[in-house]
Amino acid sequence: MEKRFEEVAGFFKALSDPNRLIIVEMLENGELCACELLEKLHISQSTLSHHMKILCEAEIVNCRREGKWMRYSLSSKGCKKAYRLLSIIAKAPEPCEADKRCCEEAEASE
Repeated sequence: MEKRFEEVAGFFKALSDPNRLIIVEMLENGELCACELLEKLHISQSTLSHHMKILCEAEIVNCRREGKWMRYSLSSKGCKKAYRLLSIIAKAPEPCEADKRCCEEAEASE
């Protein structure tokens, strides 16, 4: 499989968990430390670390160490990638009437 497809799949997989979507939404307002995320999510530190590792590997979130805490922010590179991917999907043409009939006939025969 082409590497780009693996990257796209990894990107969407990273966003396929409700806790990770909450984290992304929380980071919309700017950088937060792990302790702030933990307070609002009510999950364990190890669970947060797991989610953040996935988000960072997918380049959705940036992280940096500040003393003993990790601080997280949305990645502009990741946001641009998400926008490009979703723009491609949004431009998909509507199925024509013939396609709709074909699909409806296939569903009816099942």
